[in-house]
Order: sequence, then structure tokens, then C-alpha cells
Amino acid sequence: MNPEDQGYSSEELKRHATSTIIIMALMGTLITYVETMVTPAINILVTDFHTTYTQISWVITAYVISGTISAAIFGRLADIVGRKKIFVALSVVYTIAVSLGGFATNLGELIAVRALQGLGFGMFPVAFALLNDQVPKERLALAQGILSATFSAGAALGLVLGSYIINTLDWEWSFHSAIPAAAALSILSFIILRDSRSPAREKIDFMGVAFLSYTVFSFILAISEGQDWGWMSPTIILLFVSSLFSLLYFMISERSLSDQPFINLDTLKIRNVLLANFSGLFALASLYFLFFTIPTLLQAPAPAGFGLSIFDSGLFLLPAAILSMLMAPVGARITLVKGPKVSIAAGSFVLLFAYIFLVFLRSALIYIILGASILGAGLGMVFVGIINILLLSVPPEKAGEATGMNVVFRNVGTAIAPAVAGVFETIYFENVAVAYIPFRIGYLPEIPYYYKFPSGEAFDVIYVIGILFILMNLVITYFMKNIKVNKNEEIPD
Repeated sequence: MNPEDQGYSSEELKRHATSTIIIMALMGTLITYVETMVTPAINILVTDFHTTYTQISWVITAYVISGTISAAIFGRLADIVGRKKIFVALSVVYTIAVSLGGFATNLGELIAVRALQGLGFGMFPVAFALLNDQVPKERLALAQGILSATFSAGAALGLVLGSYIINTLDWEWSFHSAIPAAAALSILSFIILRDSRSPAREKIDFMGVAFLSYTVFSFILAISEGQDWGWMSPTIILLFVSSLFSLLYFMISERSLSDQPFINLDTLKIRNVLLANFSGLFALASLYFLFFTIPTLLQAPAPAGFGLSIFDSGLFLLPAAILSMLMAPVGARITLVKGPKVSIAAGSFVLLFAYIFLVFLRSALIYIILGASILGAGLGMVFVGIINILLLSVPPEKAGEATGMNVVFRNVGTAIAPAVAGVFETIYFENVAVAYIPFRIGYLPEIPYYYKFPSGEAFDVIYVIGILFILMNLVITYFMKNIKVNKNEEIPD
């Protein structure tokens, strides 16, 4: 049942749609903020918990794995059980998890809390589906674009605000500061949101859920830890192989459930759905190539970098996040007039220009800011096009399932980018003196202490790979079917 059939006036529907957009945008920003706010605290956490960088990486890995599984499962569960119910339930669990974060007394507790916080990513596909139900068609492209842009806006905010809070207070307060926002949004979600579509009321295939969860878990874990554990190590090979077999079993079992499969694999046969998923992967990978390299380049001491503080380096990424949000209306306008395929293509060309810019111009801070900002602008248009072409290509009752899989593909992109970048930052490096040992014998100079930092060649290779990713995205976009937003008809190429 649609909201228009529930006796609401058009003015009430507009106000409700606006409230829904605001709640979803704020929740999306909060989730990605919490995802990235601990990144500036990695060095402090290593010291406080008396651990190693390899072990502390699980603070981030646990979040990514849990979030990817959550997106895959809860988007579909929302279609079955009810979208508001799942969204509110996840928001309550998420608020509890955020509240516990600052009280962790050891690394194991913090990792467990971060895994619980990852469930928040399950709200993204549900949010896309709720917007699809409750926002008028003429505003839907913009609404979906704003929510998509929170992927970059929240991440940049996490780097900047997170580093400021950690520098002025302590790492615990990066979690404490998020509690009021999480609690308020949970309450507002319960009060304001409403289910405007009857749930499917199907049986839940728990075996399918289990195998899908393991497929995602083992694959993301292998990508995230491959560099530290060794890409050819028995553990990583076992993870990749078991992930493949788990995926095959999941596909076979879902095929046998022709009446009520958990994930209808026929949906992935739809050209736009499959291509939009891979487009999301390449787009998020291009964003995280930026997040993984720019702070390193800015913080490394000369001559490897610019020697800035954590806070200053995060601040330089803010224009990219702001432009990503500001370009969402532009992408929405292009989507409404020309179709979402054109918005993806236009944004991809902007991304291509940004990466070419970063390959050849990195000698001054202003060039890096410009390159990052151009990249943010392109992402704003790409995100708008991806989510709209996806939702226009599936029935409304499949919106949660389709967007859930898209978030999974996006998260794979966020895991691939650091893994690829890390390999080349290890291969190409230069030794920089970071301190001097206070030891003199006669006229002999102090003994310098050298540390390895990624060299210019490392960034060149990484950004060239980014260019290849974007070129692949342009090829993918070429094969998409363009669709009119209002009439839901294919636009001839």
C-alpha cells in the first residue's frame, strides 16, 4: 500500500518525505562517521592496548566484515518482515553498540563492539528502499543521491572531527560524542518513519543466510588481511577457496528454492542490476584509493610528504566531501532530464580527470586539494545515477534486496582499495630520517633513525590503477540501459 492511499494530504506527504530524507541522510552520515573516526586513533590504540598494528587492524576489519554481511542480509529481511521494523531495530542495536565503544577495556572488547557497530550498515539498503517508497518520483533522484553521498561525507567528517576529538580529549570520546546523535535518530525513526508497503511475509531461508554470510565473511577477510598474512599463505588461499565453494552452494540451494529463495538470483540477471553493482564497486574503490593515500601523502615527513598533522590532513579531504554532497542535486537533475546512465557517465569522466590530475600534479598542497575535490564532485554524480538506475530496474518489493547487494559490492570496493594500495606502498618506498639518536663521538654527527614511507612511484602506480578502475566503470556504463525516471521507460541510446 502506498502512502497516497492512506488518507494523507499532499502537503502531509511532502513534509513526511522531507523528514524521511533528513533522517536517512543524518543516519547515513553518522554510520560512515563511526566507521572512519577510529582511523586517526590507530597509533593511540596500539599504545593503550599494548598491541601491534596487525592486531589493531581488526578494529577496522571487524566493522567492514560485519557491515557487509549486514547489508546483504537485512536489505532482504526488510522486504520480508517490514522496512520500518528492521530499520528501527537496527538503529536501536547500533545505538547500544556506539554507547559501548568508549568503555572497551581491552582490544578484544573493542573489536567485538566494532563488529556490533557494523550492523549499522544494514540500515543503508533499508533506507534506500524506504526512500523509494515514501519520496515522490520528482524528488527521488535527489533523495537517493543525498543518501549515497553520505558515504564520502561521513567518512571525511570521521577523519576530521575524529582526529580533533582524539587530539583534544581522548579516543573514547570519539564514541561518546556519537551517542546523542544515534539515540536521537533511533527515537525519531520510530516516531516518524512508517511502512508504506506491505511486507512479503515469506519464510526466511536461514541456511541460505548462513552460507551467504560465510561467503561474504571469508572473502572480505581474505582481501583485508592478504597483505599482512601473505597472499599465497595457506590461510588466505583457504579463505578464498572456501568462499568460492560457499558461494556455489548458496547459488545451488537458492535455485532449488524456486518458490521463496532468500536472494532471487534472477535479479542479478537483469543487466542494469548487475552492472550497477560493479559500478558501485569501482566507484567506492576510487574513493578509498583517495582516503588511503592522501592522508599518508600529507602526513609523511619531507621529502616523502608534507609533514602535516592528522587533523590538517583530514581537513584537506573536507572539500571533496562537501563537493560530493553539492553535486548530488546536479546528478539528480541530469538523472531526471537525461536518465541515470548519463549521470554515471558524466561523473565517471570527472573522476577520470581527477585521477589524471593527481598523477601529474602533486607537487603542492593546492594541487592535491583540487584533485581530491574534483574526485568528490564526480562521485556525487556517480552515486546518484547508480542507485537510481538500480531501483528503476527492479520491482518496488525487491528494493531492499537489490540495494543490499549493491552495498555489498560497494563494501568489497572499500576493501579492495586499501589492499591494492598497500601492496604498492610496500613495494615502492623511500627512507626518511624521522629522528636522530643522541650519540656523538668527537666530531661524528648524530646517528639518524630512518623510517620507510611510500614514494612518489607508489602514488603514481596507485592512481594509474584508479584510472583503470574508472575506465572499466565507463565501459560498464556504456552497456547499461538508460531509463526515464518519471515514465520508467527505456531511453534510446
